[in-house]
Amino acid sequence: MTRSPRLFLAPLLAGLLAACAPTAPQALGTLEYDRITLPAPAAERIVDIAVREGQRVEAGARVLTLERTRGDAQLAAARAEVARQRQALEELRNGARSEDLAQARANLAAAQAQARDAAAYYRRLQPLGAQRLVSAADVDRARAAAGNADAQVAAAQAALDELRNGVRPEQIAQAEAALAAAEAQLEAQSFASGRLDVVAPRAGRVDSLPYRLGDEAPVGAPLAVLLVGERPYARVYVPEPLRAGVAVGDRATVRVGAGGERAYAGRVRMIRSEPTFTPYYALSGEDAARLSYLAEVELEDAGDLPAGLPLRVEFDRDR
Repeated sequence: MTRSPRLFLAPLLAGLLAACAPTAPQALGTLEYDRITLPAPAAERIVDIAVREGQRVEAGARVLTLERTRGDAQLAAARAEVARQRQALEELRNGARSEDLAQARANLAAAQAQARDAAAYYRRLQPLGAQRLVSAADVDRARAAAGNADAQVAAAQAALDELRNGVRPEQIAQAEAALAAAEAQLEAQSFASGRLDVVAPRAGRVDSLPYRLGDEAPVGAPLAVLLVGERPYARVYVPEPLRAGVAVGDRATVRVGAGGERAYAGRVRMIRSEPTFTPYYALSGEDAARLSYLAEVELEDAGDLPAGLPLRVEFDRDR
C-alpha cells in the first residue's frame, strides 16, 4: 500500500511555516533590583556587623556599627559648649552682683581720695614755685599728678555707672546667637554620632558587605549594598532596529533563565533616549544597527527571584 505524497509534505510544510512565522522582538539582559548604597559617615573602625550577605532586613534595622570613641568625645565637647554659652547668657541677663557694685563704689572712693590729695599737694606747690623755692619741674609733676587723679576718678565713676545700667541689648543678642550656634553644632554632632550605627533606610536584602570586621573604610566608601523594591525588573539592551517600537508602558514577556523556561508578564518602565555607547562611525549607515538603548522592564508576580539571572524580553507587537 502506497501512501499519498501529501502525507509526507504536510509535516514539512507545517515546519517551514512555523520557521517563517515572525517572532516577537527580543532584547537580552539580566534580572536586577534597585540598589541602595550605605556610605561610611566617618573614617572609623568597624566594631560590629549585625547582618550577613543575602539576609533580608527591615527598614531601620542595624546593619553594622562603627567605633564611637571619637564621636562620643566630640558630642560631649559640644554639650559642654552649649552649657558654657547658656551660662554666659544668664550672667548677662542677671546683671551685676551686689559685690561688684560695692567694689566699684570702693574704687571710686579711693580714686576720689587720691584726687583730693593730689590737688592739695599741687595747691601747696603753686606759691612755692612762684617764689622759686621749688623747681618748675616739681610744680609740673604735681599738676600732672592732680590731672591723672581726676582722670582715675572719672574712670571709676564710669565703671560704677556701667554696672548700674546693666549690659547693652546688643551684648545679649550676641550671647543668644552664640548659644544658638552652639546648640546647632550639638545637634549636628548628635546626628553624626547617631549615624555611627548604620541602619537600613528601606526593607530589602543585603547584597554585599565590602568591608569586614576591624576594617576602617574612608568617608563615603560603601559599607553595605542593599537590594530593595517590591519586585525585580529586567535590565535589557534594546538594539537600534527595535528602539522605535518600544515605549514606556508597553507590555512585554520576560523569560528568565538561560533557556527561558520561566515566563513573567512585564511592563516597560524606562528606556533611554541615548545609546549606551556611540562610536563616531555608528551614527549612520549599516553600523547604526549596532547601537543599543538601556531599558528597564518591571516584572509582575515575579516572587523572590535572585538578582543577576540572565533573561530575554519579548516586546508585544500590539500596544
